[in-house]
Amino acid sequence: MNDIIHILRQFNEERNWEPYHTPENLAKSITIEAGELLECFQWDNQYDLEALSDEIADVMLYCLMLSDKIGIDMKQEMLRKIEKNREKYPVEQCKAENDLQK
Repeated sequence: MNDIIHILRQFNEERNWEPYHTPENLAKSITIEAGELLECFQWDNQYDLEALSDEIADVMLYCLMLSDKIGIDMKQEMLRKIEKNREKYPVEQCKAENDLQK
């Protein structure tokens, strides 16, 4: 991830986009790109793989830019969140709830 963040920083610096990349603007951009991701499935579950991949990448890139801007290690935070979800949703409880829905 550090390699991608470095490339993003360089890309944005070359274009003088950094002044526009406030946390608020980056959060807005994530939401906009997430809408474009959802648009890939607007009328049915058929999708163009390249268009879908582009939108997923856009969301991820903006998430990385935001995490970089606010000074968090995205890899570390994702692992922390998985652990938090592991505690919040124990396997036994989730399997029992899913078995009841069958």
